[in-house]
Amino acid sequence: MSSPKINSILQRAIDGERISQADGVALMREGDLLSLGRAADAVCKRLHPEPYRTFNIDRNINYSNVCAAVCDFCAFYRKVGHSESYVLDRDVLLKKVEETVALGGDQILMQGGLHPDLPLSWYEELLQDIKTHFPQVNIHAFSPPEIHFFHKKFRMPLSEVLGRLKAAGLGSLPGGGGEILVDRVRKAITRGKSLTDDWLNVHRAWHALGGRSTATMMFGHIETLEERVEHLERVRELQDETGGLTAFISWTFQPDHTDMADVPPVGAFEYLRVQAISRLYLDNVPNIQASWVTQGPKIGGLALFFGANDMGSLMIEENVVSSAGTVFHLSLEEIKRAIREAGYTPRQRNVFYDYIDAEPALVAAV
Repeated sequence: MSSPKINSILQRAIDGERISQADGVALMREGDLLSLGRAADAVCKRLHPEPYRTFNIDRNINYSNVCAAVCDFCAFYRKVGHSESYVLDRDVLLKKVEETVALGGDQILMQGGLHPDLPLSWYEELLQDIKTHFPQVNIHAFSPPEIHFFHKKFRMPLSEVLGRLKAAGLGSLPGGGGEILVDRVRKAITRGKSLTDDWLNVHRAWHALGGRSTATMMFGHIETLEERVEHLERVRELQDETGGLTAFISWTFQPDHTDMADVPPVGAFEYLRVQAISRLYLDNVPNIQASWVTQGPKIGGLALFFGANDMGSLMIEENVVSSAGTVFHLSLEEIKRAIREAGYTPRQRNVFYDYIDAEPALVAAV
C-alpha cells in the first residue's frame, strides 16, 4: 500500500500533470510495484486508448564489433586486430537484409562499434548499397556514440555528418549508447565514448534535420536512484525542445561475460518498477517499449500492464545483449500471443509507429 504522498504523485501523473524530479525520486524510493503499475497502465490507456498494442519486424545487424572505446559493461566489442574482430562483407550484410524482408520486415537496426579506420565514405556507400537493393527498407542506424565518433574523427559538424548519412539513405536514429545520462556514471564505466551532452546533441542535430529517433536507458549497475531520474529528466527536456523522439526503451544491465560481472543483476521486479516510472515521468514521449529480450516472454507480456504500449521487435538477430548471456527469443506468434493475452489486438508498425498491416478484427482476451 502506497503512502498518501506517493498516491498524490501517482494521481497527478494519471491526471496528466507533469511530475517533478523530486516526485520521480520519491517513486523510485517508495513506490510499490502494484501502485506504480496501476498508475502507469492508466496513463498508457489515456495516451493509447486504441484496442491495439504494437510490434515491428526488424533485424539488428552489427556491421562490425571493432571499437575504439572501452565499456566495462559490454561483452560484444573487440579491439582492432583481435582474432574475433570483424567487419561484415557487403554481400553477407545484404543477405541479412534480404532475409529480413522475406520475413515481413520493413526495417533494419544497424549498429557497430567505434571503428578507428573506416572512412565516412564507407558508411555512405553502405547505406547507398542497402537502399539500392532494398529501397522499401527503413535504415534505423548508427547510435549517438557512433555519430559523435564520426563528428570527432572526421572533424565535421554533427549537422554535416548526419546530413551526408541522411542523403545516403539513413532513415532514423536508434537511441543506443544512452546507458545512464549522467557523466559521473558514464566516466566510471566507459572510456573514449560520448558523454551526456554529446549523446543529446546528436539527437538535437538529427531532429533539426527533420529526423526521428528513440531514447534508451540501461540501468541496474552503478547508478543511484536519483541518477535514474536525472536520466529521465534529460530525455524529457530533449523531447520538450525538439519533439523528435518516438519511443523510450529501458532494460536491465546484463553483467555476465563483462568486466562488471561482479555487479548483482536486478530482476524483473525492478525492471517493471522502472518501466512504470518512465511512463509516468515521460509525459511527452508517446510510446514505451517492453524489453522482452532481457526479461523473457512472461515479463515482456506483463510489461503491457506496466506502461508499455509496444512489444518491440521480433528481432530476427541480436548480438550485443546476447553476448552477455541473455538468450530469450520469441517467434512472431509468441509476440502476438503475449499481446492477445494482455487483452489487446496485435498490430505491426514501423519505426514511426504507423500501422503497416491491414486492420484486423478485434480479438478478445484469452
